[in-house]
Amino acid sequence: MQKTCFKCRHTKPLSEFYRHSKMADGHLNKCKSCTKCDARIHRVSKIDQVNKYDRERARLDHRKNDHRERQRQYRTKYPERQAAYNAVARAIKSGKLHKPSECEGCGNKASVQAHHEDYLRKLDVIWLCQKCHSQHHHVRDFVTGEWL
Repeated sequence: MQKTCFKCRHTKPLSEFYRHSKMADGHLNKCKSCTKCDARIHRVSKIDQVNKYDRERARLDHRKNDHRERQRQYRTKYPERQAAYNAVARAIKSGKLHKPSECEGCGNKASVQAHHEDYLRKLDVIWLCQKCHSQHHHVRDFVTGEWL
């Protein structure tokens, strides 16, 4: 079965439309591509409102519980990562390791995070801002095929 998107006017298979119980045929009248594009535009254009909404939603009890459970599962699955994280925190607190004031990737003066290339070498870290750290993991994970 085919359907025409009211936004892009392309006729596509029904599988290219999200389900929506209130619609006559049970599917949204806008295709998945157009819906995703609109969502991205909305997020960028109203970032302050979206961030406020996300913060409020994160405070809901069931979401806090889900987050705790995901953290517990992650730590169980990757104990070497948690051990490396704890080792860095202890080393910083004891003065054995010093946290620099700028990112080694871009030189940004923002708060930096320890990044491990190898979790078994617990104190061998590079210091990256959140943006560089995310990009570094994305590139590395894309190359290796491993998603964290």
